[in-house]
Amino acid sequence: MDKIDSSAYNHTITLVERKSFVTSGVKKIENFDDTQFLMDTVMGFLLVKGEGLELVKLDTIQGNVSIKGTIMSMTYLDESSKHEKESSLFNRLFR
Repeated sequence: MDKIDSSAYNHTITLVERKSFVTSGVKKIENFDDTQFLMDTVMGFLLVKGEGLELVKLDTIQGNVSIKGTIMSMTYLDESSKHEKESSLFNRLFR
């Protein structure tokens, strides 16, 4: 995704019955699989965890992302936590 001017977009989250997740203000999706999405938003890194997660819609112009599945948690990460999560994902892939 292209870089988004953080002053031009608001960051919102909509969660419907823990099955449908929509967010705006996403600058980049760092990585994702069926259990987690790590996104760089205009408000910092956001980690969404769940089960059976699927990317439904990605709008790179507006910075909107839609995900379906069972959402278990949403957490904003600081920079050091982001690198730890990426490292653990990388380690899980190459066990």
